[in-house]
Amino acid sequence: MDQNRLFFWVSRSEGLSFLLLLGVAMPLKYIWMWPLGVEVIGMAHGLLFIAYEVLALRLKPVKGWTLTQWLIISACALLPFGPFYVEKKYLS
Repeated sequence: MDQNRLFFWVSRSEGLSFLLLLGVAMPLKYIWMWPLGVEVIGMAHGLLFIAYEVLALRLKPVKGWTLTQWLIISACALLPFGPFYVEKKYLS
């Protein structure tokens, strides 16, 4: 699998895991006192976040992203719908 396609799937998975963490796991933990969701989804999200950042750095010279573009792409991983924006703006 080439780096571009791998980044696409990691980006999509990272964005989805972040939404699941915020929208499902956190309410389960703090409203219904069930922390297992945060432990499982949180770990998966953490690993996907690291993979996203590493792949974004590796893809920077391949895609010819400027430093500003790369910083935007990296920062988008911190926003709930950010990776989906990156997919539309920088990977199409």
